[in-house]
Amino acid sequence: MEAYFYIIVFIIGSLFGSFYTLAVYRIPKRQDITHTHSYCPNCNHKLGFLDLFPIFSYIFLGGKCRYCKEKIRPRYLIIETLSGILFVVIAYLMRLSFENLSLMKCIEYFFVALYLTYIIIICGIDKENRKMDKYVNIYGVMVSIMYMVYLYIVEEISIYRYVIYMIIYILILLFDTITLKKFAKSTYMTGILLMVVTMAGFTGEFVTASSIILTLLSMAIYILLYKLKNRLNKNMKTDRQISGEISIGFYLGVSNIIIFIIALISNNYLI
Repeated sequence: MEAYFYIIVFIIGSLFGSFYTLAVYRIPKRQDITHTHSYCPNCNHKLGFLDLFPIFSYIFLGGKCRYCKEKIRPRYLIIETLSGILFVVIAYLMRLSFENLSLMKCIEYFFVALYLTYIIIICGIDKENRKMDKYVNIYGVMVSIMYMVYLYIVEEISIYRYVIYMIIYILILLFDTITLKKFAKSTYMTGILLMVVTMAGFTGEFVTASSIILTLLSMAIYILLYKLKNRLNKNMKTDRQISGEISIGFYLGVSNIIIFIIALISNNYLI
């Protein structure tokens, strides 16, 4: 019986993954992500019903568009598969099954799904464009605040901690708005800071601090490998140039998901 439950969860996760790929492609272009029908980015042909099944459509079509025969990037298959696996892993670690489903557990899992949507989309956009999208960050803030309200009402957790987070949110958003008006652009590091605060508000300070440490370690390894590659190719770049090319939000989001799962496994996940 549990196998059927996790198969359903995997399918739901892969559907979310399909949405993530769509959002990562369209949001930077400021295209609609809810009402506009899915289409091939190469020939712009609207996709049929059979073209929209996550994972299976990619496999059955041989990784090519049914209409223009252009190759589809493997990232679609990878994200849909990993998303399905991620949803199953978290459901398993939260001890969800047909036998012990309850309203409270479903609500908690729903919030986790909303949070993962934020993290994965902000990561994907940063990886593709090295940009912290302000609207996605605001979505993350809203999810975090809703979760704080839920915890305060249902679990009667102290509100003072969350009031501090809300004040920080307001200050960062005000600073970002002022810089946007003054310099006609939103700063990358302000977006990173907003992401960090959102992570702390949802996953807690310990998980967030551990995520930052893992991010710094990953970035250090990346810079070291990049410098070694540059020396072999005799392409000398300064540390500042290399650092400026790193998608910090991507590393931060991936690290947060990893630490979040480890925390669930160790049963030390504290909100």
